[in-house]
Amino acid sequence: MNLSANQISAAVAESVAVVRAGWAECPRAAIILGTGLGSLAQHITIEAEWSYRDLPHFVRSTADGHRGRLLAGRLAGVPLIAMDGRFHAYEGYAAQQITFPVRVLAALGAEFLIVSNASGGMNPLLRSGDILLIDDHVNLMGNVGRALLPVSSEETGKSARPTFYDPRLLALAERYAADERIRVRRGTYVAMLGPNYETRAEYRWLRTHGDVVGMSTVPEVLVAHELGLPVVAFSMVTNVFRPDDVQQTTSEEVVNAAANAEPQLRRLVTKLLTSGH
Repeated sequence: MNLSANQISAAVAESVAVVRAGWAECPRAAIILGTGLGSLAQHITIEAEWSYRDLPHFVRSTADGHRGRLLAGRLAGVPLIAMDGRFHAYEGYAAQQITFPVRVLAALGAEFLIVSNASGGMNPLLRSGDILLIDDHVNLMGNVGRALLPVSSEETGKSARPTFYDPRLLALAERYAADERIRVRRGTYVAMLGPNYETRAEYRWLRTHGDVVGMSTVPEVLVAHELGLPVVAFSMVTNVFRPDDVQQTTSEEVVNAAANAEPQLRRLVTKLLTSGH
């Protein structure tokens, strides 16, 4: 996929038209339900849904725990649009394919974007099941970041924001976490291409650059920033690296650990959605 700005705009309009044919609401927020927040879909009052196969220009989601559908409905009475599963570079998709849904979510009128993922912890202060509020990232995904096609602010009608992760939403998330007695920590997310988990040597090197490591999120955040769409991003820490631990992490363990810790993140997301910010 290597489309021009005009072609991308036309493709977004096609997808938006399909969604609007089945759901006329304006979503307050858009959510990317990655590993760590996928079960939130069970708590959404679904008013319309589409398989990614039925949406123009969407590709298929093949990763574990990613169901591959777009959901429109309400959570705690708040209208929202949610991706139940995302796309990754390691699935063989180009940057424009990975991030195309973000353009659709923005075009549907979402006021802000909530992104979730599962990650491996590198900061020794983290524990399995912790929630990291991402306030910065390190992009080690190579051309996945650089190949994103810029779209001018004149086309989007929105101006670029000075930070990738919205400071106001971050502060609100911290406040609500304190109210709910949920353990959260701010930190830096390091994005790798994957799909392999990191070696011990790689972990030691990466620890000098960030707090957690994963294989998603950054391309989506870059496009949201380009569109002027405020972002708050949560990373569910599923395991914490110990330099002398020779045990290997499996994708099943990551999905299970994320599922066990998900209720806390669901409460936090619900508070953000229903707040008067």
